[in-house]
Amino acid sequence: MFDISEFMKTYKQKYTQSYNKRHGRRGTLWEERFKSVMVQGSQHTLLAMAAYIDLNAVRAGVVKDPKDFRYCGYGEAVAGKNKARAGLLRIIKSEGVAGNWREISRLYRKQLYIAGEARGVGEDGKALRVGFAPEKVDQVLKEDGDLPVTELLRCKVRYFSDGVAIGSSDYVDGIFEKYRDQFGPKRKSGARKMKGGGWGDLCTIRDLRLDSV
Repeated sequence: MFDISEFMKTYKQKYTQSYNKRHGRRGTLWEERFKSVMVQGSQHTLLAMAAYIDLNAVRAGVVKDPKDFRYCGYGEAVAGKNKARAGLLRIIKSEGVAGNWREISRLYRKQLYIAGEARGVGEDGKALRVGFAPEKVDQVLKEDGDLPVTELLRCKVRYFSDGVAIGSSDYVDGIFEKYRDQFGPKRKSGARKMKGGGWGDLCTIRDLRLDSV
């Protein structure tokens, strides 16, 4: 089991047997044999490889946005899985990256859309390489990789469970004053800008220390 090729061979055999038994079928389940490629551990190479893998579901037409595919690393990271986020943090180690999830997610999302742009047009008028429309790539770059509120609301946002109060700064400050005795003497105001995305003027009482999205 310390040999990846031997592991994949056994795994595919056992899974195929199980699948065939459950669905009353025979024969192989996968079209081709398992392949492995050795990858240099440099940032540029790992970033390109990660993007290639995370874009598989887009190229296959399963989803339009890689964040919506729960079985890829990027989808897991957007869903709040710490191991997936740690993987992206390990890859993106360039200068200027503070290490917080919002900055990493913005950089990686832009990388995904640049790498995944549809290329070329065939005789039938369809893209030779399936991917994102140029205008969608431009939109993501214009947003600097931030997820808009409509997309953020589909993710796991801790503010909605741990934020205590959410709204305009006046509303949150009003809640703060009403329950002033519940906060420490050093706290001067209640409203804290929501982080982790393009929330506009929305504020919350709790300034979460861990990643909010």
